[in-house]
Amino acid sequence: MRLVQITDAHLHADKTARSRAGIPWRQFECVLDAVVAERPDMVVFSGDVSQDETAASYALARQAMNSLPCPWVWIPGNHDQLALMQAEHPLVDEVDLTQWRLLLLDTQVAGQPYGELGAERLAALAQRLEEDDRPTLIVMHHPPVDVGAVWMDAIGLQDRDAFWQLLSHYPQVKIILFGHTHQAYAQQHKLADTKISVYGCPAIADQFLPGAEQFAIDEASRPGYRVIDLNGSDWQSWVERVVI
Repeated sequence: MRLVQITDAHLHADKTARSRAGIPWRQFECVLDAVVAERPDMVVFSGDVSQDETAASYALARQAMNSLPCPWVWIPGNHDQLALMQAEHPLVDEVDLTQWRLLLLDTQVAGQPYGELGAERLAALAQRLEEDDRPTLIVMHHPPVDVGAVWMDAIGLQDRDAFWQLLSHYPQVKIILFGHTHQAYAQQHKLADTKISVYGCPAIADQFLPGAEQFAIDEASRPGYRVIDLNGSDWQSWVERVVI
């Protein structure tokens, strides 16, 4: 089973619109072409689909994603409009991967750059984990860890301590994927009796400079995506970059 994660396209209704360091639509097309070559079984889009938050930008994204040779799912980021996303393609919270479960979490706080699950969504996650002990992969937009960039760490998942406390009771959670940071990340998060692999993904749009105290673009880096190969209860994951 091969999953591919893409994230943070920041699309505009105008395909020629520029970001700080490129043209998001062009980068989106190039990344999707590379993803198709990976022959994925599932593609996960982990938020910030749109920058201008227009219905047209989501329609463009949906049309492009529908060209993929496999099913795909998406979750909202802090820039996204849930109703506009839902109008184009369903927002689901779980996908059955046979041997694995894929759980998709909404960490959006309306009008804020940071994320939060809150008591209700944490309780719902606990209930879902109680129901099934298969190996589980969680996808969320906001990072539940510090990535080492001061300004970005301030706008990650605000209730991360409660999140990790919850996961300490459910050793079937093996992998967490996040977006938002516009950079690659890979670490193992240690809990009392287990370790969880936590992965960030390069953006489709601008890349952010790792380790920066203040917002900064990494002009030396390139758009990319993350591949996750699931083999029984084991997995491998790596990042691929795309030449634009």
